[in-house]
Amino acid sequence: MLLLGLFLLLLLLTSTRLLWSRGEPCKLHLPPLAPGLLHLLQPDHPIYLLGLAQKLGPIYRIRLGLQEVVVLNSKRTIEEAMVTKAVDFAGRPHAASYKLFFGDHQDISLGDYTQLWKAHKRLTRAALLHGMHNFLEPWMEKVTREFCEGLRAQAGTLVDIQKEFSLFTCRIITYLSFTEKEDTLVQVFHNNILDLLSAWEHWSTQILDIFPFFRFFPMPGHRKLKQALEKRGSLLEKQLQQHKESMVAGRPRDMTDYMLQEVSRQQGGRDLQLCERHVEMAVLDLIIGGLKTTSSTLSWVVLFLLHHPELQERLQEELDAQLEPGVSDCPFQYRDRGRLPLLNATISEVMRLRPVVPLGLPHRTMRPTSILGYDIPRDTVVIPNLQGALLDPTIWEQPRMFRPDRFLDPAGSTSVNSLVFGCGPRSCLGEPLARVEIFQVLVHLLQAFTLLPPEGALPSLEPEPYSVHNLKVQPFQVRLQQRRPGTSALGQRQ
Repeated sequence: MLLLGLFLLLLLLTSTRLLWSRGEPCKLHLPPLAPGLLHLLQPDHPIYLLGLAQKLGPIYRIRLGLQEVVVLNSKRTIEEAMVTKAVDFAGRPHAASYKLFFGDHQDISLGDYTQLWKAHKRLTRAALLHGMHNFLEPWMEKVTREFCEGLRAQAGTLVDIQKEFSLFTCRIITYLSFTEKEDTLVQVFHNNILDLLSAWEHWSTQILDIFPFFRFFPMPGHRKLKQALEKRGSLLEKQLQQHKESMVAGRPRDMTDYMLQEVSRQQGGRDLQLCERHVEMAVLDLIIGGLKTTSSTLSWVVLFLLHHPELQERLQEELDAQLEPGVSDCPFQYRDRGRLPLLNATISEVMRLRPVVPLGLPHRTMRPTSILGYDIPRDTVVIPNLQGALLDPTIWEQPRMFRPDRFLDPAGSTSVNSLVFGCGPRSCLGEPLARVEIFQVLVHLLQAFTLLPPEGALPSLEPEPYSVHNLKVQPFQVRLQQRRPGTSALGQRQ
């Protein structure tokens, strides 16, 4: 009865708002408005929104509850907003769900665009690049090899590869953040982040951004979110305290040490003041951002290879051709990626067809501006439909077809790389780390195993229909068949 009453209240408020707005004169040249109120109830949001673009053009407005939102559906409109007019569109919505998740302390991904935010992002990027250069490279080879050794124990059985990828990516970012190698703590962080994301993506949390007054009602997902947030705070505060007690000045062991020492060095200066809370939020941002996106991309690559065994054979032949005779250990580092053009092309094509954050994160205009001649008022929420742009037929030949060879032309990757991780000042902070992880894991995985589907049926290539932020793979399993360099994928099937 409560849900029914809330739904009826929503209809009443929305109808009242629409009737009121119709009587208000508007002198602005606004993008066309898509009819209807139930856009959020449609499955496969990016593809649904792209369908509206075929009728209304690459930029239009839709109603989400009491709010009108502008949607961008082409590479041209997204780059005009996020690159050419980057500062105009660099804000984030003041969303109720963000405040519930982060409180009064904004992180980098969802924080508003200010001078302090820019200092926060510079610090985090510097810490990430320092960590990747000084700590990650020698350890990455070892931990990836250990990851594949762990999979060998499951060879011949059905493996939940998505879970394995998720734990692996959590292990990488936990090590970079805390020099932590204990599997127990990695598992604790992993479970906590999954609980946080599950509670945040619950409809009772997401609906706050459309109807903020729902925060006054008892909602089913909020208790779980509160518990996960308390656990998160306890875990991060303990790590920061341990680092402050044991770190040596000038000798950072990990990203946390690096950021704590930089914050301490800057205190008392004339610059904008960063504090330890910014360090905590930076670490949280990297863990959350890196966990689901990287593991999802790896899962999508495996899924496409199950559907295209001939491509898997070509990838293994490419890899074997680069190995010295009799050498079974993988010698490749990320800097060697140019030696494996087909693997790079396959990764690019998978990310084009299945960008894991297909609608990016919503932006907010910080001042009156325009796109393609349409007026965009200040404080307008703007959604970049990245997946729609990556299926733009004016850029891609047969855009919905899986054709990795399109990226064997070095110029072909430019269009996808400028969109998959976002563009402009709000582009993804963890892109360098994600690219290294994806490349290294796939090299080791394809060298060690032939990836086979379960007997009887191929897993679906369609994403889960009602994903909130990430383009989620439907649950699937894979059989890992051990191989030796020089043994083709198709040959082992015979």
